Amino acid sequence: MKDKDMRRVLIASLVGSSIEWFDYFLYGTVAALVFNTMFFVSEDPSIGLILAYASFALSFFIRPLGGVIFSHIGDRIGRKKTLVLTLSLMGIATFAMGLLPTYYAIGIWAPILLITLRLIQGLGIGGEWGGAMLLAVEYAPKEQRGFFGSVPQMGVTIGMVLGTLALSVMTLLPEDAFMSWGWRVPFLLSALLVIFGLWIRKGIEETPSFKKVQAEGSVPKVPLVHTLKHHWREVLIAVGAKVVETAPFYIFGTFVVSYATSNVGHTNSEVLNAVMVATIITTILIPIMGKLSDKVGRKPLYIWGAFGMILFAFPYFWMLHEGSNIMMFLATIIGLGIIWAPITAVLGTMFSEIFSAEVRYTGITLGYQIGAAVAGGTAPLIATALLMQFNNSYVPVALYIIFTAVVSLVAIWAVRDRSNQQLDEEVPAAAGKANITEKQLV
Repeated sequence: MKDKDMRRVLIASLVGSSIEWFDYFLYGTVAALVFNTMFFVSEDPSIGLILAYASFALSFFIRPLGGVIFSHIGDRIGRKKTLVLTLSLMGIATFAMGLLPTYYAIGIWAPILLITLRLIQGLGIGGEWGGAMLLAVEYAPKEQRGFFGSVPQMGVTIGMVLGTLALSVMTLLPEDAFMSWGWRVPFLLSALLVIFGLWIRKGIEETPSFKKVQAEGSVPKVPLVHTLKHHWREVLIAVGAKVVETAPFYIFGTFVVSYATSNVGHTNSEVLNAVMVATIITTILIPIMGKLSDKVGRKPLYIWGAFGMILFAFPYFWMLHEGSNIMMFLATIIGLGIIWAPITAVLGTMFSEIFSAEVRYTGITLGYQIGAAVAGGTAPLIATALLMQFNNSYVPVALYIIFTAVVSLVAIWAVRDRSNQQLDEEVPAAAGKANITEKQLV
């Protein structure tokens, strides 16, 4: 494949992923700033915040359903067509959020419609990540697979940077203007990004791995059944490995917005700017870590990041409670910008390398989305509930971060590193074969 075509593949996987996560993260941040008072109205502000975070968490539980639906299409019909569907679905839901009237205009229908659109977002993102990842990984040369697999992971942080930047600009407006219309602008402008993403993906061909599966006639009739029958161990490993990548991320990037403003005394703009700087640093580090994984392996970098989470959990809150803007910035940069980077950089590639091609879309999507549902969307909700239960003590939240790291370290203990091996060298000749070799089991 020509270098120009390879660049287009990487851009297509990155752009689509960035747009999807931009749309997704907008909701998470606005939930803490707007939705808790304008849509989930309650006499107790803490209850309104918990309801807003509950709606944030709800979409994580529908992401596995979206993953099952779209990974079925991806493993049966192809990666490219699936990516067009997921991007379109996400874009429509996000644009519609920007047009929604508030609780004060239509009453109970406001949160109902908002939650409905959030669930549609969850369906879209449920299928997007796996397709974007495989678009990069299945085209990658074996000696560069770690780097290629890290590129769509940059979409997570780029989407967050764009969402945070957009809201940082909007929060410069007078508070009344921001609460009435300013928060809507990023949601509406996302339509332009979606159109650009669809145009980029239009010229991409199907991946070599899927073409090989088609040529061999090994496309499974029901990829989900085949995956759960022959690759259930890999799915469990992926679910567990996802925990430390997702829960601390939402604590460092979403929960901190309400925590640092309510419990420490920082302004919304200060916290959003810290998150934005940290995610920019992460975006730069992710491809560097991806390249490094091609030399030292995926597993060592992942383990380093997980142990970093354990060691930094308590210092993170100590730094926040210094009350200094500089210390708050440093805490966010270290946690979200440095320690988290190696984990997320290698996660997608590591997942892709433990599943065979005929069910790879389904396998990595199930692991990723179930792990996200278990630990990601619930993280701000759990952290907020822990604060309320333990008189605003951060100790249980820090212990929760440590717990997620331990779970993931246990999950990947038996994973065999496949750096610099051909991705599809162990693919069975037919999807219906039940003889899974020892090599195929992590």
